[in-house]
Amino acid sequence: MLGLLALAGCGAASRPARSTRASARPAPAAARQAPPRLVYRPLFSLPAAVQDPATAALGGDRFVLLGGLDAADTSTAGVLTADLHAPLRSGSLPGAQHDAQAAMLAGAVYVFGGGQFTEYDHILRFDPATAGVTTVGRLPRPASDVGVSAIGGTAFIVGGFDGTDWLDTILAWRPGSSARIVGHLPVGLRYSAVAALHGSVIIVGGTTPAGTSDAIYRFDPASGRVVRAGRLPQPITHAGAAALDGRVFVVGGRGESSEARSDLVWSIDPASGHAHRAGTLPAAISDAGVLTVGAGIVVAGGRSAAGTRAGVGELLPAG
Repeated sequence: MLGLLALAGCGAASRPARSTRASARPAPAAARQAPPRLVYRPLFSLPAAVQDPATAALGGDRFVLLGGLDAADTSTAGVLTADLHAPLRSGSLPGAQHDAQAAMLAGAVYVFGGGQFTEYDHILRFDPATAGVTTVGRLPRPASDVGVSAIGGTAFIVGGFDGTDWLDTILAWRPGSSARIVGHLPVGLRYSAVAALHGSVIIVGGTTPAGTSDAIYRFDPASGRVVRAGRLPQPITHAGAAALDGRVFVVGGRGESSEARSDLVWSIDPASGHAHRAGTLPAAISDAGVLTVGAGIVVAGGRSAAGTRAGVGELLPAG
């Protein structure tokens, strides 16, 4: 049964080569300068507390949260559209679920996998104009705990859990096509923080069969190669990631223990893989919705020592 508190695919004809080699590129001058700093400011409270939602930016200052776990650690079917000032509109998925992730493609939001008591293989389409939700595709295998990011019109689905195995696959999917394996991680990975920047997918931390990871991987869709770009100062899982101003920021998360949450924000240079402290959250949280909205990074919901959160805040560049 899918864990409610903790919170691949078909074989490809040719399997892309794995690589765990760290990048040999010297750090650029920008990486040796003082890293950027982000400052947190509270925005508003959600109608109900939520953790593990799928998230997507809708353009302008709007975003959407889909599914997740409520304050009773029960999966929810709720869909909430909001902007930087307040909730705007509510809706519903076909069924309750959590531990999915989403991407905006060609004006619609697509939700990949997730689960409740078992893992799901569906790909759901949410129409921001009508709030309608339909099933439009299937993953090669059921998968919860995935990371998702988009480059152009393609979504990349990273790792996950099929109910038995940690998945090492990176899938590519476009509307109207079938999901296909385009890369392999060095190890099966769940709950990684994923963001796309400069044509690459940056994959940070997560949970492996051996424990929590501190690895920073870079996936190149053009070649199908995965390289280890760097390491975090400490292992992290159940964190969120978002790209802003040429950097990937990793927000919150936790270590091996579900209670060992973090209030830190890390800035990662995608070329060098160097990680620097970039800010602090008002509380240690994991499992939040983290996404770039406008000029900042929205942090919505999540779980703290006090339980599931309803707060929404924004990380903005200092100064």
